[in-house]
This record gives sequence, C-alpha cells and structure tokens, in this order.
Amino acid sequence: MPLIAATLTAAFATTAHADMARYELDTEHTNVYFTIEHIGYARTLGIFTDLSGAFDYDVDMQELSDVAVTIDASSVNTFNDARDGHVRNKDFLHVSAHPAITFVASGGTPTGDTTGTVTGDLTILGVTRPVTLDVTLNKVADYPFGHKREVLGLSMTTTILRSDFGMTYGVDNGLVGDEVRINIETEAMKME
Repeated sequence: MPLIAATLTAAFATTAHADMARYELDTEHTNVYFTIEHIGYARTLGIFTDLSGAFDYDVDMQELSDVAVTIDASSVNTFNDARDGHVRNKDFLHVSAHPAITFVASGGTPTGDTTGTVTGDLTILGVTRPVTLDVTLNKVADYPFGHKREVLGLSMTTTILRSDFGMTYGVDNGLVGDEVRINIETEAMKME
C-alpha cells in the first residue's frame, strides 16, 4: 500500500509540475514607454522602439528565471526631434557612451493567480540599481494565426528616480522631474 501511494504521489507531482519554457519578447508587440514631469505642467511621454529580451517561465507553477532585456538607448522617441536629440546627449541617456539599458532578474514572486512582482537589476548610464516591476499576466494561449506558438500577454509597471542612476539634469531647478513612471506591454512567444 505505501508503494502504491508513493507511486501515485510521484505521478501527480510530475503531472502538476510543467517544465520551464523559454519565452522571447515579440518586438512587434512590445512597448516600453515612460512619462516624466515637465516643469510641473504635465508629463511628457517617451518610448523605446528597439529592444530584445527573453526569460524562462513555468505557467503552472508560476516560476520565473533567467530574465534578460536589452534596450537600445538611442531608440528613444519623445515625438519631438529636438527633444530626442537632447535626451540622447550627456544630460540624459548619453547614448554615445552608454548605448544599452539592461534589466536582468533571476526570479519573481507571485501575489495572485495572474499577478506578481519581479525584482532585478536595471542598468542605466552604467549604474546598476535594484528595481521591482509589478506584473499582470493578461492571457496565456496559442496565438490564433501566424506562428501559432503559445504566447504570454504581460503588463508591467514600475517607478524609478533618474537621479539614482546619476541623471540629475533639471532635477534641482524643477525643469525635469526626477520620477520616471515606466510601463511595459508585451507579448512573449514560447520558443520552439
């Protein structure tokens, strides 16, 4: 009897625990955008248009590992050519010296069936700081056309202080806010 119970328990554990799968960000359906205060009047919107990333995830167990995302800092777009040039220079992103923004994490913490947090290391201007993303899993399903792979739909938010990364232009005189609100919307495709 104990042998049968042990066998059933082992079989159930194997069934309940799916393997970790690798997912890559679908860059055509991924948006990283931010807002930042402009002289106290309103928040200015910016987006990054060139990025790549992947992670391992077990949908059933809500286990996450090996998160790595790279953003081309020069791909910033604030919908104004003059402002884009300024944001790319040494006052802000200094893209000639620091061409990449990276985020790396080793795991996450579920807070509900479709919510959780991911804490990892964000590097901007060569300075690395811990950042926590609030994550919502919107949908898990096979894509209805095209590649037909399993896709995770994710929404993420966080807030950082740019001064934590040494980006202090306009902070003391209130011309540009210190707080940056970041939003990420992505579809991540299961790799074959």
